[in-house]
Amino acid sequence: MICVSQITKRFDGITAVDHVDASIKQGSVFGLIGTNGAGKSTFLRMVCGILRPDEGSITIDGQPVFENPAVKSTFFYISDDQYFFPGSTPLEMARYYSTVYPRFDTGRFSALMDTFSLDMGRKIHTFSKGMKKQLSILLAISSRTDYLFCDETFDGLDPVMRQAVKSLFAAEMDERGLTPVIASHNLRELEDICDHVGLLHKGGILLNRDLEEMKLGIHKIQCAFSQPVQPEEFPFTVLLSERRGSLLTMTVRGAREEILAQIQAKNPLFAEILPLSLEEIFISETEVAGYDIKKLLF
Repeated sequence: MICVSQITKRFDGITAVDHVDASIKQGSVFGLIGTNGAGKSTFLRMVCGILRPDEGSITIDGQPVFENPAVKSTFFYISDDQYFFPGSTPLEMARYYSTVYPRFDTGRFSALMDTFSLDMGRKIHTFSKGMKKQLSILLAISSRTDYLFCDETFDGLDPVMRQAVKSLFAAEMDERGLTPVIASHNLRELEDICDHVGLLHKGGILLNRDLEEMKLGIHKIQCAFSQPVQPEEFPFTVLLSERRGSLLTMTVRGAREEILAQIQAKNPLFAEILPLSLEEIFISETEVAGYDIKKLLF
């Protein structure tokens, strides 16, 4: 488990991360969302022990991470600006990482390279941006660490490859309890993979919640009536509404059974509850703080 308590980091008078708290459970997928400059990379570098917080503390499995080689061997960090040894090949990088991570699986790495159609003997500097991202991910998975920190990992991958990587993460979680922590500026990239999300803005956490808990009090309703019905006629809180002809779609807050009963009281032609998107959940949760999530993340 990763415990982050009130960490702060400043650079030349600029506060990059401001008193942030976070708790990341083993076996979960934690998504860190925020615009460029929100402090995501600085946060990850502190969690990885690359930077020392000016204030606060960070522990992984109860141990401080900064200048602690034993703890650092439990995670792999994929930075947004990846680094490989000059003139190296994937095989040479794998040999290097096998000296750093005791559980590095060379056979698994070779098999994954074949699956992703990457050449073990080709010079990495000739790889495309997407191929380099794939290589970093395969090295990380083959290191068999408990935690995986990813900074904009899906940036540069095509849609098919993104899904392949997400499936790989899911398989590792099922097999050995891998805990990915994924930072991204794009909310939709993490739509189908995260179960816990933190929203970082101007160095501070606006939101840090479990997605299932967030969904309990928010619902998306699609309904139609023989006579026009306005959203404000309902006694529950309507967060968003859209009308297309006779079809009314609303994102609402309240108890599911009560909401359905109040809609049924107006004799709809039909009414159903639809799955919520991550965007809709975030819009509802950040409206109270006065933020427009679309301006922050899209």
